[in-house]
Amino acid sequence: MGRILSIDYGKKRTGLAVTDPLKIIAGGLATVPTYQLFEWLNAYIAREEIELIVMGEPWQTNGKPSENLPRVREFVARWQKAHPEIPVAYYDERFTSVLAHQAMIDGGLHRKARQNKALVDEISATILLQSFLESKRK
Repeated sequence: MGRILSIDYGKKRTGLAVTDPLKIIAGGLATVPTYQLFEWLNAYIAREEIELIVMGEPWQTNGKPSENLPRVREFVARWQKAHPEIPVAYYDERFTSVLAHQAMIDGGLHRKARQNKALVDEISATILLQSFLESKRK
């Protein structure tokens, strides 16, 4: 039984999260420099079974595509060409960064820790994945 992996794709860094084997809860996995993401994922799927990738789909609050959407779609096309056995589902990622910052505040992290963009990206990927899981349960 494989896990579900989520990707919060960014221009510089990409946050990753993964479910437990029973696909009940999401947990932060890593933040990877985006230029290393493809190779990092190849190594990860060689040691862990992934049955689905949830890709954050970046939209602006006005419903228009963000400037990052073409990069996200380009990455997904490249990934699907190399790994057609692992399906990819898009999921709206609006507000995940805001929610990540709020989670950091609620968790008592000091201002300096909240400025850690890599941590924000990983938490955003976790929120994205948990939201996806909850939407499937409804």
